[in-house]
This record gives sequence, C-alpha cells and structure tokens, in this order.
Amino acid sequence: MGIGERGQQMHPLGEQSMGCKYTGPDPSESPMSRYDRKQPTRNHRSNPCCLCWCCCCSCSWNEDRNRRRRLSRDTKLEPVSHCEVCSKPSSEEVHSWAHSFEKLMKNPAGRNVFREFLRTEYSEENMLFWLACEELKKDNSKHSTEEKARTIYEDYISILSPKEVSLDSRVREVINRRMQEPSSHTFDDAQLQIYTLMHRDSYPRFLNSGIYKSLLQNISRSSSES
Repeated sequence: MGIGERGQQMHPLGEQSMGCKYTGPDPSESPMSRYDRKQPTRNHRSNPCCLCWCCCCSCSWNEDRNRRRRLSRDTKLEPVSHCEVCSKPSSEEVHSWAHSFEKLMKNPAGRNVFREFLRTEYSEENMLFWLACEELKKDNSKHSTEEKARTIYEDYISILSPKEVSLDSRVREVINRRMQEPSSHTFDDAQLQIYTLMHRDSYPRFLNSGIYKSLLQNISRSSSES
C-alpha cells in the first residue's frame, strides 16, 4: 500500500484523535428542555394548597395531591404561588363547574383549580391577566389605577414580556389608545377576549383532565364518608 493511500485511510482516524466533535445543541432535545436547563434553580417557600383547604399535604379527601406534585416536577412546573384564599368547595359546587364556565370563574376555589390546570398547558398567564384586570376594576385611586394599568401592560400586553397573552391587533390598538389615559376599564376588551379564549379552548380540556376528575372523585368520597 502506498504512502498516499495509507494517509487517506488514516485521515478519518486523525480527525477523531484530534477530538473534533459536534458541539451544538442535541437535535433530540426539545427547545423547552434546553430552556429549562439554562434557568437558575430557585427555592420557593411552600404555600397552602388551594385544593387542600386544610394546609395539610396528607389531607385524606385529596390524596391525589402528591401525584400531581410529582407530575409538576416532571414537567418543570413550579408550585402555584399566590393562590386565592378560599374555603373547601361543596360537592354541588364542584359538579356545577362542569355545567357552567361562569360558575367556575366566579368561585375562588374553582379559579384556583382551573389555574392549576392552565399551568400544565403553559397558559397560566391567561388567568393571571384576567385576575389582574378584576383587581384593577376595584381600585378607586387614580394614581394607583394608572400604576396598576402600566404594570398589567408590561406584564401581559408587551410583546417583550414572557407572560404576553394572545390578543388580536384590534384589541391591542384599543389598549394602546387607552393607555394614554389609563383607567380601570383600559383592558376590558382584552379581558373579554381572554375570558372567551379560556372558555372555548381550555375549559373543555379542563373538564376531561385528571385534575378535575380526581377532584370530583375525592370530594364525592369525602361527602359520602361524612
């Protein structure tokens, strides 16, 4: 075998011995996985769970809670923070949520459960925006209202925000005009559009979710035992 032929055969080995390898992102790894891997680890103080109503992780009526926590860890979700204060819903209330989205949204416990479901679909910002708009309507101070309106805009309307909600161009134009003189009704059109989106898109899947079905089973069992 000639020297030239020997050199050609050794060339691939030469590349390996030099340590040449692909250093870009793993093609089999999802963008979301790469994003989560880059995020700094944060410690969160545990909060009373909106589904437990007794601030106890071993609550017998909601024994499925630990399974949902494991699911939350597996999907990189953080514990739900700043849940609305609420009491344990009755069996009738929980069953009524399957028949009326309006009743679900009017009930603090219902909103908390629905919000937990939205987190599994990475759309919790829809509920957070809706709640922020409700709080804005309760403010009677002009200065405070303007500050809250700007905060809502930065958190949920700005295209630079990671929590930006999905709105059409018409509604965005309305908001931009109203932001010249913010009021408690600056986001009314946007709030209605997000409410409709949750009703038509997320609500049907929520009713078929493990979160809601487990809640039905647990509260029915609790009612039968009492």
